Amino acid sequence: MLRRLSPTEQHGVAMGFIVKEQRDAAATTTTTASSGTTPRVQSLKLHVSNYVGKEGEPLLRWLVEVDTAIAARRIFDDPSKVATYAEFKKELRQAFEPKNEFRSRAEFLDLQQGKHDVHVFAQRARYLVANIVTNPIDEATKVVTFMKGLRDGPVKTYLFREYPSTLEAAITLSMQEKFSLRQAKLHTNVPRMERPVMRTGGPEPMDFSNATAAGHQQRDNSSMRCFRCGYTGHFAR
Repeated sequence: MLRRLSPTEQHGVAMGFIVKEQRDAAATTTTTASSGTTPRVQSLKLHVSNYVGKEGEPLLRWLVEVDTAIAARRIFDDPSKVATYAEFKKELRQAFEPKNEFRSRAEFLDLQQGKHDVHVFAQRARYLVANIVTNPIDEATKVVTFMKGLRDGPVKTYLFREYPSTLEAAITLSMQEKFSLRQAKLHTNVPRMERPVMRTGGPEPMDFSNATAAGHQQRDNSSMRCFRCGYTGHFAR
């Protein structure tokens, strides 16, 4: 059943099993001390995959899998021995990691956001930096590489204005700026309702159109000439 689980799930099962056994052992110490017997602790055997150093197969993940299996089997190094498990891991890193680190270093220094989201770009940068263990990249180079790899836009402009000192600070600022821009865009696209026209209780303005028309008609009548007498100001009916 455990072979069907992923290494992460196997690690969780093993840690839960170990913690449970430690609690059970602590609880039975008082009952077994009087009889002089030692409680027998069962070990858990986990499947460990073979590591061949292929491309895309990180050594660090395989070592975590081995550490989990060793802890589940309750295997401990003898302090009196010269060859230890730590030295074994060191030799493995020297044998396999340089090639993988060189590949990760080259990919990180040429990393570009492209069409990916800021979050995906940041996670890829973190993964590549984590693979470089033997000769880590300094923080200034990490920050500059991350900022140059961002797509041209407000996020990149904001980072060049703030200029963070660490890669994690640059990632945090870029994520915050992206979130702020998304929120501002959502508020801008919301349609606004027109405000209703409020009428006050004061007097309404008077309409002088009729009075103006009547005055204009009177002025027109005063300039008319009577066809009988020939004088202006009146006309015969």
